[in-house]
Amino acid sequence: MNNQTRLQELSAFLKAQRAKILPQSVGLSPGTRRRTPGLRREEVAQLAGVSSTWYTWLEQGRDIKVSPSVLDAVAKALQLTVDERKYLYALALETGTGALLREEQQPQISPALQRILKELRSCPTIISDRRLHIVGWNEAAAHVFMDFEQIPYELRNMIRILFTRKEFQRLAVNWEHFISGFLAIFRAYYGQFVEDEWYERFLQEMRELHPSFQSLWEESRVSSAPEVLIEFRHAKAGKMTFHLTSLQVQGDVDLRCSIYTPDPQSSTEAKLNQLINAQK
Repeated sequence: MNNQTRLQELSAFLKAQRAKILPQSVGLSPGTRRRTPGLRREEVAQLAGVSSTWYTWLEQGRDIKVSPSVLDAVAKALQLTVDERKYLYALALETGTGALLREEQQPQISPALQRILKELRSCPTIISDRRLHIVGWNEAAAHVFMDFEQIPYELRNMIRILFTRKEFQRLAVNWEHFISGFLAIFRAYYGQFVEDEWYERFLQEMRELHPSFQSLWEESRVSSAPEVLIEFRHAKAGKMTFHLTSLQVQGDVDLRCSIYTPDPQSSTEAKLNQLINAQK
């Protein structure tokens, strides 16, 4: 990410977070003359104990001197979560720490992780890398989603697939809610690896190809491990409900397990087993 792009993303992030805060939630009057949702710039500055001019420059994406202590105050004023704070610091202080990936590099899954995938028979599981390229999946995932082997690795990106494959859009009852979890994870990686220019190229491509992407990106959270309840309308099994849990795999390569656990209050697991057994 070059310096201009980094500052633009910092500006957009601060504006989006400011817009989410209700004035009354921080002890301010909602008033009747507010033209935009959320707090005003000067109100954030007041809450953070910084000058209105300095915060305005920060939000405008100007290349100004920023200290961790002042960012702490801004993060508190904006009520940021731990992951959102990390994202703010990464953009404002260029604190990304990860090594770059080669374009052609495809992370390898260890035999132990392959065994875990196989054992999760009733939990559709997808393994992805730091760019959300899908590098592994189990049989349950192939039945609920698709056989990802049909998609070349260079196109097998979870964000790309969600925007390009109609079957995924038909599968999720609330597609925007479904994709929000993956965008939250992608944002967390984006901040962690600010020096990897692949992210900006990918985001620009998505903006150009998919008109709805930008608004969803601006509204997305930042979370390294969002937990959400997702309802699917499967073409063969009907209604299926899963709890999505994302786990980071420790090791030399940044891998993530996205595990869809059937809701115990539903008949999802029985339906999943029927799908799997029907193919045997």
